[in-house]
Amino acid sequence: MKTVKIENLIEGLREISDADFTCDDVYQFLADNPVEVDTISKYFHWSEKFYTRNLIYKDARFELMALCWDKGQVSRIHNHADQMCWMTVPVGKLRGQNFQAVETDESKGFCMLQEKEQFDLSDCLAAKVELEEPIHQILNLPEFNRRAVSLHIYSKPFDKCLSYCRETNKFAEVPLFYTSIGGKLCKNVEL
Repeated sequence: MKTVKIENLIEGLREISDADFTCDDVYQFLADNPVEVDTISKYFHWSEKFYTRNLIYKDARFELMALCWDKGQVSRIHNHADQMCWMTVPVGKLRGQNFQAVETDESKGFCMLQEKEQFDLSDCLAAKVELEEPIHQILNLPEFNRRAVSLHIYSKPFDKCLSYCRETNKFAEVPLFYTSIGGKLCKNVEL
């Protein structure tokens, strides 16, 4: 399998025209350009307490992050603030679980979710989050028994999203934070 350096992936993404920066076109570009793990390892920061969000590149049109997942770590159920998202897993294996909102009352912060399809990602397979059904969760299941790294591309960058709780059927907007930027830990981050 032909792989590319992270710098080449970023340059290729920057060269995609605004008209062609679509869900399907970026998905295909990501699928055709798996990343050399050695070129992203400087962005890996691990925590036993939470998965980490490590910013690699950001401009007005998109941001690229390496998310590092220790064994058994999972994301909250969340959306992407009406932005497009693509991901690939160059290290380990992750499961995605999609959800559909079956009943919502925004005035009460109420949302009942129903599980939809699941998908597993490994070996640089690409995936996309559809804008029509954006609610999902990413899981590094204990049975996978290893760490994982996923690359995420978000267009446009965002710093908050909706987070959902199935136990209470509630949702709320939550702020998002980086663990590191350009490979350097952010201030006030304790791993």
